[in-house]
Amino acid sequence: MLKFADLIDENVEELAALDTIDAGKLYSMNKMEIHSAAETIRYFAGAADKIHGETLKMSRELQAYTLSEPIGVVGHIIPWNFPSTMFVMKVGPSLAAGCTIIVKPAEQTPLSALFYAHLAKRAGIPNGVVNVVTGYGHTAGAAITSHMDVDMVSFTGSTEVGRLVMQAAALSNLKPVSLELGGKSPFIVFDDVDVDRVVDLALQGVLFNKGEICVAGSRVFVQQGIYDEFIIKLVEKAKSWVVGDPFNPNVDKKQYQKILSYIDIGKKEGATLLTGGKPSDRKGYYIEPTIFVDVKDDMTIAKEEIFGPVMSVLKFKSVEEVIKRANGTKYGLAAGVMTDNLNIANTVSRSIRAGVVWINCYFAFDNDLPYGGYKMSGFGRDCGLESLHKYLQVKSVATPIYNTPWL
Repeated sequence: MLKFADLIDENVEELAALDTIDAGKLYSMNKMEIHSAAETIRYFAGAADKIHGETLKMSRELQAYTLSEPIGVVGHIIPWNFPSTMFVMKVGPSLAAGCTIIVKPAEQTPLSALFYAHLAKRAGIPNGVVNVVTGYGHTAGAAITSHMDVDMVSFTGSTEVGRLVMQAAALSNLKPVSLELGGKSPFIVFDDVDVDRVVDLALQGVLFNKGEICVAGSRVFVQQGIYDEFIIKLVEKAKSWVVGDPFNPNVDKKQYQKILSYIDIGKKEGATLLTGGKPSDRKGYYIEPTIFVDVKDDMTIAKEEIFGPVMSVLKFKSVEEVIKRANGTKYGLAAGVMTDNLNIANTVSRSIRAGVVWINCYFAFDNDLPYGGYKMSGFGRDCGLESLHKYLQVKSVATPIYNTPWL
């Protein structure tokens, strides 16, 4: 695995070019992502020889211990928004656990996954351990989820497809599944913050990677005391973003049209468009950074995952109110809490039903930080040692002992 990581670093320019071609992502950002991907492989390489069972203290004349064993063949179905990150986030822990792996990359972004498989072979990982199968979800993906010899499936994608993955697993061999699904994450701003700093965080929270990120902070709740100031600065800074650098095009025409349709729905349902809301005046699937105000909690743009550069700003008064409204969603992937008040930070972070809560920061990912959802954002965790453990199963071993004084 360490050799695999070294080869990723050595081939960063080719991998970055492949993801740029496939996903419409910036080459410079892809290079940073791929260096991070190599570090993810190194992180789990360090964990591979630290998988242990336990010796048990039995209540009877028995000696017992547990073994942590690889779950077997794991099928990984990954999305198109972060092709390299998703590949290593899935392959790293399952490989360290001792599993054999089948990766089905998104049909929009298969190239880097195929190259990673080539590098794995060059690193000395045996044939048949890391496999990549390209194709569409309804064919290649369905074959993996329903196959009787696949022991587990890990899926990242939409909640709708997550249901199909669970259904196929149940109807085949009852294989366990891990699902990281959609999100509609709240980004909560209290009136004691540095407005300039938090405006920048809020924009990053919904515009980074074109808004094509599951944890995008697309519902921005702003306390009424700073609401007007926040909106003025938000719009001013949003208009200064240069589309194309660093704001790159959406992945394909289908996603581009989907985002524009949500913008139209927002206007029809009565939200006020402050800026953006239309294609950029340049060739490609570019959409201007878009901000809506006067958004109600029951509007479509406040409820459904758009997966694009569209922000809804909502005003609130109290801590209790914003907790209730932030939780008023079927999703529970992430949340941001912006405040200088420690009591508020603790109260809100413990009250929000989400798998990760970032206080005075956003997108604070790390190999050590478990990542996953509550509610219809799925279950199971990627990153951290929790992600390694989900690819293991526990076997208990017991043997009798006789006439011992050591019970």
